[in-house]
Amino acid sequence: MVTSRAPPPPAVDDLAKYERGENPDDYRHRMVVNVVAFVFVIALIAAGLWLADTMAAMRKNQDCVLSGRRGCTPVEVTKDRW
Repeated sequence: MVTSRAPPPPAVDDLAKYERGENPDDYRHRMVVNVVAFVFVIALIAAGLWLADTMAAMRKNQDCVLSGRRGCTPVEVTKDRW
């Protein structure tokens, strides 16, 4: 007596749902969007660094004033005055 066994079910679901559709890949559009996203992230990082630097400078000036010292504002003097 020979019994035929059905093959075991696959360990993972069918990957067909991840295949690309009939639409062609628009490589140029994708790269433009990637560049725009990269520039946006760089702008966010730059704004964050500027904000952190401004806050640190303000805290330094506030600490100077609250400690009772005079002349907390830096005075820039150029070397070539004459």
